[in-house]
Amino acid sequence: MGSNANTQEANAHLTTPTRLTGSEIVWATLVGEGVTDVFGYPGGAILPVYDALRKFPIHHTLVRHEQGAAHMADGYARASGKVGVAIATSGPGATNLVTGIATAMLDSIPMVCITGNVSSKVLGTDAFQEVDITGITLPVTKHNFLISRTEEIAPALRQAFQIARSGRPGPVLVDITKDAQQGKAIFDFATAKPRAYRPHPMLNVEQHGLESAVELIRNAKRPIILAGHGVTESGAMEQVRTLAERTQIPVALTLLGLGAFPASHPLNLGMMGMHGEAWVNHAIQEADLLIACGMRFDDRVTGTLASYATKAKKIHIEVDPAEINKNVKVDVALVGDLREVLEELLPRIGGRDGSAWLKTIEASKGASAVRDIKNLPDDGHLYAAHVVHDLWRITEGEAVVVTDVGQHQMWEAQYFHHEKPRSLITSGGLGTMGFALPAAIGAKTACPEKEVWVIAGDGGFQMTAAELSTIVQEKLKINIAIINNGYLGMVRQWQEFFYERNYESTPLVSPDFVKLADAHGISGRAVRTRAEVESAVHEARTAPGAFLINFLVEKEDSVYPMIPAGSALHEMIRRPDHDPLLESPEDL
Repeated sequence: MGSNANTQEANAHLTTPTRLTGSEIVWATLVGEGVTDVFGYPGGAILPVYDALRKFPIHHTLVRHEQGAAHMADGYARASGKVGVAIATSGPGATNLVTGIATAMLDSIPMVCITGNVSSKVLGTDAFQEVDITGITLPVTKHNFLISRTEEIAPALRQAFQIARSGRPGPVLVDITKDAQQGKAIFDFATAKPRAYRPHPMLNVEQHGLESAVELIRNAKRPIILAGHGVTESGAMEQVRTLAERTQIPVALTLLGLGAFPASHPLNLGMMGMHGEAWVNHAIQEADLLIACGMRFDDRVTGTLASYATKAKKIHIEVDPAEINKNVKVDVALVGDLREVLEELLPRIGGRDGSAWLKTIEASKGASAVRDIKNLPDDGHLYAAHVVHDLWRITEGEAVVVTDVGQHQMWEAQYFHHEKPRSLITSGGLGTMGFALPAAIGAKTACPEKEVWVIAGDGGFQMTAAELSTIVQEKLKINIAIINNGYLGMVRQWQEFFYERNYESTPLVSPDFVKLADAHGISGRAVRTRAEVESAVHEARTAPGAFLINFLVEKEDSVYPMIPAGSALHEMIRRPDHDPLLESPEDL
């Protein structure tokens, strides 16, 4: 990171037009956009940019693999609400970013990726480490740029930030040829200001649309609010809560919506969908009105579309008009920023009595409840649910949890009760294994004052375990919980249910994770019984640096409920009566 003198010089560039190299323009523009941290890996085609970094007050985190850079930028953005920035060289450096870019695209995460490319004179000649990265990433970016002239760098970067954070957020890639980095041009930050960009105005939030929504809400007997990731992205938490409390309408959440509505709130039903609570899915199927707030009706939420909420009228509030009627036909579409739409809608809505509907839902919970378990029974075996529930209890739910993808991800969603937005960071749309560890580095960089926990499976963790060295080099206090069941757990569960227990290619041999952590300079311990969980978590929390716990849990445990592929939302595989994780009678 640059000195105070460099900070003053960089800030001076923002007010006084100055002749700079293209590489200096890259950093000066990032400073002007408020960037303080970037994640990347150097290489020949981006080396001029790295050479200029020493002159600017931006901290660079050196990753161990470019995919990690993209996930770190993603985690940084999810934790902070700011635009994350990743940097890579041409060829394999750029292509290694693609999975992380796609992850951000499917979850609507604001991110700018900067890649170097070969000189413009040899573009298209298959030069060493040349690849058409703009062509490759076109389907998984909101927009991308190929810059071959120095004077184009600042306007393109400023436009990239504007696009990334506007409307429905998403990743933008800026590919800059090496000669553009080395050339010189006048840098004028103000002149490079992006043109006005409001991609999704409130197209049809007009009087008749609002009044139609009000009428549906007024007449509904069994309404439910469906809260998605857009609640957090638009900052509409207060407005959604006001809508729920004023109308006494219960709230169901998507995976990425968790935390946008407090878990302890009496109107919070919990998570919907494939591994959501059974009573939530049944309530949706019985509802006569769904108010979808910043969610996209993806298949993991709806089950088979032909039988999805057939009794319900539907109001869809969504910033991206492409999502309207894409999967589920709706009766009223309010297209625009969720917070802005609700601020228009709320003054028109009065109170209503929802007690009868709430009692009906409460009565449907039964003995297979997940969220209401107070003390999970202990039969001598260590279950992932024990680990997650106890982690929530010990941290009092205050930690930022970054999960990988698989069974542990669903157990976290069920047993760790999120009260605050941006407290669960996970890959939803793409379901990217290997996401957790690097994304946690980004989250901790963005929020150094917060307690950050990685919850990962033994499979996904090994995909990006090299980033343990990044944690050490950056001196980050990150705690890591590996849910180690010796399988690719979610794939094994599908094999158990649908492939006659043919566990082909899912048993997993892993290294001794505690020794692996020690090799990187990180302390750790293994846990085999529930009695050890609390002391291990306490040791991790009080350790001066990063800490890894290898939780050796029951191998053939499954996530319940589960909706089989192609089934209706209410056609769930329920938790068996003999399951040891069912509530004991005194907990009912």
